[in-house]
Amino acid sequence: MRLVFMGTPDFAVPTLELLAASDHEIVSVVTRPDAQRGLGRKVSAPEVKAAAESLGLPVLQPESLKDEAFQSQLRDLAPDLFVVVAFLILPRSLLKVPRYGSINLHPSLLPKYRGAAPIQWAIIKGEKETGLTTFQLKPKVDAGDVLIQRTVAIGPDETAGELYERLKFDGAQLVSETVDGFANGSLTPLRQNDAGASPAPKLTKVSGRIDWSQRAVDIRNLVRGTNPFPGAFTEWKNGILKVHSVRLTDDVGEAGTVVKADPRERLVIAAGEGALALDLIQPQGKKAMDGGSFLLGNSVDIGERFG
Repeated sequence: MRLVFMGTPDFAVPTLELLAASDHEIVSVVTRPDAQRGLGRKVSAPEVKAAAESLGLPVLQPESLKDEAFQSQLRDLAPDLFVVVAFLILPRSLLKVPRYGSINLHPSLLPKYRGAAPIQWAIIKGEKETGLTTFQLKPKVDAGDVLIQRTVAIGPDETAGELYERLKFDGAQLVSETVDGFANGSLTPLRQNDAGASPAPKLTKVSGRIDWSQRAVDIRNLVRGTNPFPGAFTEWKNGILKVHSVRLTDDVGEAGTVVKADPRERLVIAAGEGALALDLIQPQGKKAMDGGSFLLGNSVDIGERFG
């Protein structure tokens, strides 16, 4: 099949590489324009562009997907299928270009967790499993007919970053199977049940703020689900304390207050139900450290309040 691949971040790279090694032909790779990134604000290329160039594939970087000259280029390529992984929402005019339509990879078991941050929200909500879905694109976001789904277990201590790394490789295999299914006509699209849909909106920095009145288990899921981005945090002594890793304890106390502050037993803070030992934390302007090291360099009293 003649494919146009669309994607931007590293999550899409394994899929691009696997399809490039298949019997299908990638006639073009579409990604976002080079942009300023990182603390230094240096102009750099998307990860997908770098991967495509290393594979010798032609790359298009339109400023707008609605640009008529860009759309004309794609029509001239006569693609059978658009393969979309971690990219922008396609306008209706583009969806009409490929012969067999467009497919997308979504890291959840649709219709659950439709939106920009399905991996993070599955962990924040305490799910024990999530999955991967390939589906046909339609104008409504993440609502097209399902092609193939695969369930993936979430480890009890797994962070969003760790799950992301697993799913980008498992997702590549699922997309490859889906493209093969289009080629041999073996796929049967299944309509999504909108009644079972749940949102997974984009996370912002404030999404990681810890509310100590919540249950300890829910706070732990927030810490896992926002690691590495945007990161969980709590307020302490007029500053911000980033919280990278926590552990449930049996301690009790008033929510948000310190119940243990011993370098040998770590820093323990009570929640609305249960308590948490802060295993890996990062004071403002400093490197991450374990709770014991933090207590050796900072005075923290029993009963002191965080948040």
